[in-house]
Amino acid sequence: VQLQASGGGLVQAGGSLRLSCAASGSIFSINGMAWYRQAPGKQRELVASITRDLATNYADSVKGRFTCSRDNAKRTVYLEMNSLKPEDTAIYYCNMEIKRGIGSVFRAYWGQGTQVTVSS
Repeated sequence: VQLQASGGGLVQAGGSLRLSCAASGSIFSINGMAWYRQAPGKQRELVASITRDLATNYADSVKGRFTCSRDNAKRTVYLEMNSLKPEDTAIYYCNMEIKRGIGSVFRAYWGQGTQVTVSS
């Protein structure tokens, strides 16, 4: 199983970016999907999550600015980021709970990370 994240880059404060993360490989089912981020010198933190039933949860710092969505058929999770601030600068990682077979259990998989840099 591989998670491939894309969409990061350099943007000015107030700008927007859209991150995508697609899962591939031997996959039976995907449960929760999420985005985390890690800034230099800081711990990795949860940014947003979305359940299979499309219920979402956001960190207080991004509420009203970020939107997390998913396409189950494409095995893809998205993060639409608007009104970006310099403090949003971090490496963003996607995370999915994946079951590889009918008799297996869900386990967490991580993408490789994509850099988001917001200039002031």
